[in-house]
Parts: sequence; C-alpha cells; structure tokens
Amino acid sequence: MKALKLITFLSIFLIVSCGSKKSVATVEELKVLESIVQSKAYEIDSDMAYPQVTNAVQQVFNSGLMQPGNTPGNINLIGNPNYLRIHNDSVYSYLPYFGERQMRGGYDAGDGAIELKSLMKDYQVNQKKDGSYRISFTAEGNQESFQVYINIFPSLKSTMSVNGVYRFPIQYSGMVKPKEDKDL
Repeated sequence: MKALKLITFLSIFLIVSCGSKKSVATVEELKVLESIVQSKAYEIDSDMAYPQVTNAVQQVFNSGLMQPGNTPGNINLIGNPNYLRIHNDSVYSYLPYFGERQMRGGYDAGDGAIELKSLMKDYQVNQKKDGSYRISFTAEGNQESFQVYINIFPSLKSTMSVNGVYRFPIQYSGMVKPKEDKDL
C-alpha cells in the first residue's frame, strides 16, 4: 500500500514539475518595446517566411527549385535581403514573396517581392495584456495595395502577415530593432 502511495506521489510530482512555465516579460523588456513602438522608427528583419500552401506552391517545391531544408509552407530567409521599416507615417519594405499571384503582374512586375515605399493608412497600435503589441496598417505598392498586421513581443520577436490584393497571404517571423533617422 505504501509503495502505491509513493508511486502515485512521484508520478504527480513529475507531471507537475515537467509542466511548461509561462515566460513573463521583465519591466525592462516592456519599457524597451514600448519605446520602440512609440517612436515609430523601427525595422523588422525576417528569418522565416510562411507562404500559404497551394497546389501551385507544392508543384514548385516538388520541382526541386527550393533550397534544401525548406518546405512549401516554411522557407528560411537567412542570407536573403529583407526588411520592413517604419518611420513616422511611412513604410519601406523589401520582402521576398513566395506564393501565388492572381491576375496582375505584367512585364514590369520586377522580381515579385513585396516592395513598399509609401505612407501608411489606418495605422493602429493595440497593446495586449501580455505586453505585446498588435500593429496594423494599409500601404500602397507600385501596382497593389497591402494590408499588414504585425505582432511584436517583449523579446523583440515579431510575426507579420501581409495580405495583397493580387497575392495569397504570406506570413513572416523575425526580430525588431530600433532605427535612428540616419539609418532610414
């Protein structure tokens, strides 16, 4: 009987002690994040892209054109130039696009990247209970309008979703860093 109680106690102890611990942001991390968001002068460098997997994207992957280690829904961007910069009321970006385009895309479509150099419209910032921020805005590219949603966490990690009028949505993950006026 004592052995059964001991085994039960040890089992419960192991289950409770192996549970995941929710990370809590420090006051310093929250202040840094708040100052970056309030300044409206920051840059996001993405290290991963997550395109919407469609039949066409799967066919490109099956053709062997993708780098080793990538999957149709998970593409490593390390070593590929990319950025999204916010400066006051303007946005600048060069984000490689992997996915399907619908209609539009004539001869002057460039390399297909999401390139923005425009004023932001409907810029909204919402702080969540965990200290992270949700930022959204619309911006005009050369031939297309984009809706951008950014989540920035106290660790300065970010996730970003970009929805174009003529493209399937794509998501990115990366890191945020503050920018000075001379850097923009």
